[in-house]
Amino acid sequence: MLRLIFTGLLSLAAHAAMAAEPLALVQTIILADVPPGPYADHMALDSREQRLFVTPQAQGAVTVLDLKTSRVLHTIRGFMNPHAVLYRADRNRLFVTDGKGVVVVLDALTYRRIRSIPLEPNADSIAYDGKTGVLYVSNGGADTGRSYSLVSLIDTATEAKLGDIRIQTPALEAMVVDETQARLYIDMPEENMIGIIDLRQRALTQRWQLTLAQRNDALALDTDHQLLYVGCNEGDVRGSLLVVDTSSGKELQKLPLGGWVDSMFYDARRQRIYASTGVGAVFVYERNAAGQLRALESVDTAVMARTALFSPELDRLFVMVPHLGWTSAKVLVFKPQ
Repeated sequence: MLRLIFTGLLSLAAHAAMAAEPLALVQTIILADVPPGPYADHMALDSREQRLFVTPQAQGAVTVLDLKTSRVLHTIRGFMNPHAVLYRADRNRLFVTDGKGVVVVLDALTYRRIRSIPLEPNADSIAYDGKTGVLYVSNGGADTGRSYSLVSLIDTATEAKLGDIRIQTPALEAMVVDETQARLYIDMPEENMIGIIDLRQRALTQRWQLTLAQRNDALALDTDHQLLYVGCNEGDVRGSLLVVDTSSGKELQKLPLGGWVDSMFYDARRQRIYASTGVGAVFVYERNAAGQLRALESVDTAVMARTALFSPELDRLFVMVPHLGWTSAKVLVFKPQ
């Protein structure tokens, strides 16, 4: 009798633990041809055809994955250091930033290169304004011997560069467009600041100094509640999540994260934050009725699995794992629950 009770309690405990996990692993896609290397950067999704575009930097390629079959569809080679991808379905185009200093435009069906748009070296992070069709790309900075960085504007309809916004800072990181306020928020990690670009003026108009944490590298935006979530890397294993009021720039809350955070997303349906970190876990926070964030169970991934993509259309979180040690390159697909 006692044995039956004990077994039942264990079963209930296991069920409760499973129910407590905010993300369930539902698919793993192996990238067998990717050589060893510690980094993989940002992804894009074709939700209609269920194609995922990933950037294994050690391969110098953009890999196209079929989510329906968990197989590699195509490998687009010839990049020096691919960083970020934009997929524009209505124009059948891919825009890929390459660290050598270009945005490469490709046909999204044949994967043929159409043109390269030259920028300064270190072309990296992107943000896309769906209202105007303008792609914003960070480039330049101290790594290229310059005292300033650039945000370049690319018209994704004409596939031409519109101009640059010059920012006196040695480095730029994550960017996010706030279409409701015609703003671009951008991380300035060397100065622990958030830069605010007025998209109508095409100029940096404000700088918000961060005081509660350092080295801001990731961003997520909640326009419903006028909040900006800022991921900061304060050490090799520890980081912080800051909640910032976008109406004032005031820091409202500081919460713990794992180190090497590089991707954060806001799930508006569940009012959650997903933060992918290099310590091998996705950290999850949920907004309660009082407007405060509470921690949910973190979810295991792999070391240096820093970059992710959340799709509200498919209701999936994709986490890119680089080929590091005995861990093969792969994409982990999680379903929120």
